[in-house]
Amino acid sequence: MGGPVMLLIVMAQVLLLLLVGLTLAWVCQGQSLVPGVIIFGDSVVDVGNNNHRLTLVKADFPPYGRDFIHHTPTGRFCNGKLATDFTVENLGFTSYPPAYLSEQARGKNLLSGVNFGSGASGYLESTSILYNVISLDQQLRNYKDYRSKVERIAGRTNATALFTGSIYVVTTGTSDYVQNYYINPLLNRAYNPDQFADLLVQRFNTFIEVLYNMGARRIGVTSLPPLGCLPAAVTLFGGGSNDCVARLNDDAIVFNKKLNAAGRALKKSHPKLKLVILDIYKPLLDLIRHPENNGFFEARKACCGTGIIETSFLCNAGSPGTCANATGYVFWDSFHPTEAANQVLSDALFIQGIDLIS
Repeated sequence: MGGPVMLLIVMAQVLLLLLVGLTLAWVCQGQSLVPGVIIFGDSVVDVGNNNHRLTLVKADFPPYGRDFIHHTPTGRFCNGKLATDFTVENLGFTSYPPAYLSEQARGKNLLSGVNFGSGASGYLESTSILYNVISLDQQLRNYKDYRSKVERIAGRTNATALFTGSIYVVTTGTSDYVQNYYINPLLNRAYNPDQFADLLVQRFNTFIEVLYNMGARRIGVTSLPPLGCLPAAVTLFGGGSNDCVARLNDDAIVFNKKLNAAGRALKKSHPKLKLVILDIYKPLLDLIRHPENNGFFEARKACCGTGIIETSFLCNAGSPGTCANATGYVFWDSFHPTEAANQVLSDALFIQGIDLIS
């Protein structure tokens, strides 16, 4: 097994180097591979939209951001860069799409994309209501407002080129399960896991249709991660075991299969749509099952605090036990990967999403 597996790893690394080389060639010419990146989703992509909301789901305080630029928290649920930050760099940009509700989201800063992500949002409106965060529907409304601003700044022709040529990234769904379905007796009595997956996929379909009708043509949507392997999920639903919770991972697999089927149907009905379902499940599971293969040593416990339950306000400057160096940890807090893990994940997703820039 070692030989074939190692060969596949080497081939993937060579392909990534070729792609990065292509990117660097464009960057040297002062060009990015696409005109912009527009991001929707939850805490995995939130770069500060929750900062000024009355919600418990925030990350604008230490130790969040301790390894980011200027060692300053920005609202990213990470010690440093998110996977989308690395993706933006790989595409040739020298700055990151600003949080739409931040002071930076104005003027020319809007002309290479923007980030609408909000921690704890989901495909369902009810998920966002539970935590008083920005729902996916509201993110769409914010996007419509953004379009109007760009048209005023750049003119309709330039704005249209940005909207149609940009890559759209959608990352959500985890909160619908872990922070809603699994703890909401009304919801889990009304739907079995298969039915709940269908409900979310319906919302996915509607969201993509709206984006497409507004001009989006290059859309990357991440699958669910292995839900049962998130440190908090193991703690809350693992019954005292330190192993991944199989039934939660099974639910993620069911949803991901339905998501892929829905994606294929959308592409069939919209021939001009480049839609890629980006598999985050396998790359993250590989990191968790075999952390040593990528230079990590800890995948059960996160860096922050005890590493088994802390996230958001529970992960703070006074949390006892926080690691001094997060580079060997897969998880930063009990829900979110470290910067080091995000770089590995971004590389895997970049290869999968190459059709979006072709």
